[in-house]
Amino acid sequence: MPTTTADILPVNTSDDIVRVRQEVRRLAVEAGLGLVDQTKIVTAASELARNLLDHAGSGVVQVAPISEIGKRGVRLVFEDKGPGIPDIEKALTDGYTTGKGLGLGLGGARRLSNEFRIDTKVGEGTRITIARWK
Repeated sequence: MPTTTADILPVNTSDDIVRVRQEVRRLAVEAGLGLVDQTKIVTAASELARNLLDHAGSGVVQVAPISEIGKRGVRLVFEDKGPGIPDIEKALTDGYTTGKGLGLGLGGARRLSNEFRIDTKVGEGTRITIARWK
């Protein structure tokens, strides 16, 4: 699937989450996503970036425009070296949380994305890839 070069954004503080949101919105606008789709991908990005801080302490987000024949979009990859997710299905269940939140982050991000994939290994970290298409 053709993509252009990804930008890598560090997530070490709450201010970095704001920067991730701004960059994702910029790419969504450039990809021609409508306001609803922009809001969906930005919201998913915000939830997943917050998870980097809350569960791993830090991480990085790769942000990239993507295109296939006849469609454009944005792909985001969230990576951390945190504790990993021992039970992905449980973590995707609304209301389940290991932190202070409402337990809607992972499941919500999945619902807001056209593509969603989690790769995780306990003790090594997690990589979550999402995309939103026009």
